[in-house]
Amino acid sequence: MMQRLESAVYIVGAGPGDPDLLTVKAQKLLAMADVILFADSLIPEQILDICRQDAEMIRTANKTLEEILPIMIEGVRSHKSVVRLHSGDPSLYSAIHEQMQLLAAANIPFEVIPGISAFQAAAAKLKVELTVPGLVQTIILTRISGRTEVPSREELASLAAHQASLCLYLSARHVADAQAKLLEHYPAQTQVAICFRIGWPDEKIRVVSLEKMAHCTHQEELLRTTLYIISPALLPATGRSRLYHPEHNHLFRSSHH
Repeated sequence: MMQRLESAVYIVGAGPGDPDLLTVKAQKLLAMADVILFADSLIPEQILDICRQDAEMIRTANKTLEEILPIMIEGVRSHKSVVRLHSGDPSLYSAIHEQMQLLAAANIPFEVIPGISAFQAAAAKLKVELTVPGLVQTIILTRISGRTEVPSREELASLAAHQASLCLYLSARHVADAQAKLLEHYPAQTQVAICFRIGWPDEKIRVVSLEKMAHCTHQEELLRTTLYIISPALLPATGRSRLYHPEHNHLFRSSHH
């Protein structure tokens, strides 16, 4: 392993909350970086134990992008390595698009390190595969319109028409609206996994029928950090993957009859 990190911004996905779900690369970067910027409410404290004791730790929950960006730019220009730690995976609802554009405009080198997303951690906890042969082969990751507008062509009811495995982020405050739109296309008995703070010590997972999705959310008083998985794959599956089926001709294995 390098003794010193190159001076750059490393946009790191911290995963959903369980420190053991960090990638090896994320761990190495955290253990070596000079400066760590992290959203304190979304990153478990144990992850910070990995960091160097002399690293500069900057909490960003109460800072705007306009305040965060100069810290990152100044850090790199002072020949420091800067980790910008995001919850989940940077490619999903992490607002890195604008950060990357501004870093590029300032000629600041940066790298993105993926993380486990909540939908992956939730599927693992539920012990389900979200793509079951003959049942469902598509996963849709989306959210309902709230303070952040969703383009009209991505309206939830039109996505529900696919009856795919639908993973609904950032929508607990609008759950009744979401339920109504989903019921336009999914059968009322479709199973929904309501996943609150996946990977944290206080995580909750409730599996209910779609018609009870809003009631359960309100009963459990879930407002933030809640993911919904609406999927035919949540019912006990009878499908079998062709990849491991004895009649399937595989690049590495001829079929056995």
